Amino acid sequence: MTSKNANRTLVLKLGLVAVAMFGFGFALVPLYRVLCDITGLGGRLSQQSATVVAADYEVDASRLVTVEFLATVNNNAGWVFRPTTAKMQVHPGELYTTTYYAENLLDRRLVGQASYNVAPSRAARHFAKPDCFCYSQQVFEPREGRDMNVTFFISPTLPKDVEVVTLSYTLYDISGQQPN
Repeated sequence: MTSKNANRTLVLKLGLVAVAMFGFGFALVPLYRVLCDITGLGGRLSQQSATVVAADYEVDASRLVTVEFLATVNNNAGWVFRPTTAKMQVHPGELYTTTYYAENLLDRRLVGQASYNVAPSRAARHFAKPDCFCYSQQVFEPREGRDMNVTFFISPTLPKDVEVVTLSYTLYDISGQQPN
């Protein structure tokens, strides 16, 4: 094989390696999300885990877990956003509902989408939300405010040493996108 052919083969192999590395890097984000949804890593829980129903478990009336609620607004985009209750004492295995209040402070329509996190991360797989405002985009007319429901449940399989669970939301202004 000539030097020219050897160089051409090497360049082709390096090009293929570069394309494969790019493809692998591109696939890492959805693979990481799937891993986090399955394991609760990073405090994420999937909608699939939210299908766990409280009726599938007995209520552990002997145990109380404190659930703290937090809210932040990304880039303070003209919103008021806060939990209506700062914390609740809950029995694992029982279904609860709380609300978050959001208000559009601007004179134009805003569309919001909330993302959530559960801490500590090992509690995420034991925390289910069968119904949540965060599963859909929220459209607010100018100066409109409203309470938005979150129905949640903590599995009695939550480790006994976890006494406090934090549910936090970040509200994003996605007005430039079309609502679902």
